[in-house]
Amino acid sequence: MATDDDTGSPPPAYRLHYLLKRAHLQLAELVGQALEPYGIDPRELAALTLLTGDDALSQQDLARQLQVDRTTMVALVDRLEGLDLVRRRPDPDDRRKNVVELTEHGRRTGADATRAMDVVERDFLAAAPELVPAAFRDTLWSLSRDFRH
Repeated sequence: MATDDDTGSPPPAYRLHYLLKRAHLQLAELVGQALEPYGIDPRELAALTLLTGDDALSQQDLARQLQVDRTTMVALVDRLEGLDLVRRRPDPDDRRKNVVELTEHGRRTGADATRAMDVVERDFLAAAPELVPAAFRDTLWSLSRDFRH
């Protein structure tokens, strides 16, 4: 590792925040390129992924799992519905709620985009062969959780 001076301290560019930001920007560019053919962004892919199960999810459950507010969720579902990737219908058990489910087009798009993302992630992480991808994801998940509580 390069050092700033003979004290052994890393230069400012080696600060964790800066390195994580740089890695994020590089990954975001690759992800954007990979998802461009599908016309979706990473959050939209996350929604499609959550909807791949056999059961439709309520908009509220989807928002909670994506950790977005209600207004953002409505806009997200509106966009996905406009792309014919999901459909929204009243919940048969509680007509005050909407459930969201994948269309066939949404199922195919989600599967294809997920495969494209798998390639991007594999190639991105290949620069650090000592990393175990699942363990790295678990570490990032632990770090991204609200540590104040």
